Amino acid sequence: MKVMLINNNHFITGGADSVYLNTGKLLEKYGNTVIYYSRNDKKNIASEYNIFFPEKIDYRNLSFIKKVKNIKSFIYNKEAKENLLNLIDLYKPDVAHIHNYLGGLSNSILEALREKNVAIVLTIHDYRLICPAYNFIDKNNDICEKCKDGRFIRCAIKKCSSEKKITYSLMLSLDAYYRKYFQNIMKYINHYIFVSKFSYKKHVEFNNSYSQNSTQLYNFYPEEIQKNNIKGKYYLYFGRLSREKGIITLLNVFKDLNLELIIAGYGPLENIVKEYSDKSRKIKYIGGKNYTELKELIKNCYFVIIPSEWYENNPMAIIETFSLGKPVIGSNIGGIPELLKDGGGFLFEPKNKKSLIGILEKINKLTEEEYFQICKKAYNFAKVNFSEKQHYLRLIEIYNKANNDQNILKLR
Repeated sequence: MKVMLINNNHFITGGADSVYLNTGKLLEKYGNTVIYYSRNDKKNIASEYNIFFPEKIDYRNLSFIKKVKNIKSFIYNKEAKENLLNLIDLYKPDVAHIHNYLGGLSNSILEALREKNVAIVLTIHDYRLICPAYNFIDKNNDICEKCKDGRFIRCAIKKCSSEKKITYSLMLSLDAYYRKYFQNIMKYINHYIFVSKFSYKKHVEFNNSYSQNSTQLYNFYPEEIQKNNIKGKYYLYFGRLSREKGIITLLNVFKDLNLELIIAGYGPLENIVKEYSDKSRKIKYIGGKNYTELKELIKNCYFVIIPSEWYENNPMAIIETFSLGKPVIGSNIGGIPELLKDGGGFLFEPKNKKSLIGILEKINKLTEEEYFQICKKAYNFAKVNFSEKQHYLRLIEIYNKANNDQNILKLR
């Protein structure tokens, strides 16, 4: 099968990018032809298709005047559409699998794919289709669903973008209005993939049409899933250092405890993390680490902590941790609880120091036998839900269904 994979980035900045690139490797492993479509960036992984990639515009960091001038391309990137039409003509894919595209490749690519009668599968990694700011977080870092009524201008008024600036927030609002009034996405997508049950339910809550032609499929682990017989001594947080990830709550808990915490990652709160690390012998900040280094950190830890305060969808941090046979302490929010339901870890209430401390006290009383039983449950959940072969079989099933549906539409 010839599969076109589409994503705003052809390098890794987050979980969606990892899934996009790992999906390409997975498809090629089983003999499929993969055609990539993304944006040009100096950080890109080398690709034979990059001559078709439109130039990346970093909309977030443009000046006010340049943001205003580039609003049209943010919403509808003509270059991205034209280049994609040329790529389709040359390689004639059977199906296009889109990951992240809004605010980069933009809404225009859906029209290119539909004009060429290419079946479209969309993996929904965040909440951008129902929340202009993508994460249901307002400027005060509180959960917000006020745009549920379709009045997306609130995003601009409340400065809901991650930068908390009105211009970029306005661009997000206008992008959402474009889809509301000029591009009904339901007419373009043949099949949706939701990477968590929570995300599926939340999208259907906003628009029941998402319940049609959709599948819930967790992200996968691109290597062999492993058992683990190491009982480490330290707790581990790895990932983005930002407020919605719960890093402040985590720091405020561990600064008063005689427990070792290692933090790996980069982000806007890096200086704050360094300050806590400098003041505490038990909090150790080690900066960003490559995948090989992270694997060793995970394998040798006691528990990984995911203290998120937003609607996490299907965090790769849990997938990676479980697949290396280690347990997780996670916030009771978004798509996290459904991953811990079989006993591969513990839940605490988000933003609640007392709740997290209570879990830590409970965990520190575990016997070795009890601990390894939890590790086994994490491993078993990963084997059932994150296997790359099972993921591949489900993907091909979805691609074939989308292709068949598109062929039926052609005959009408």
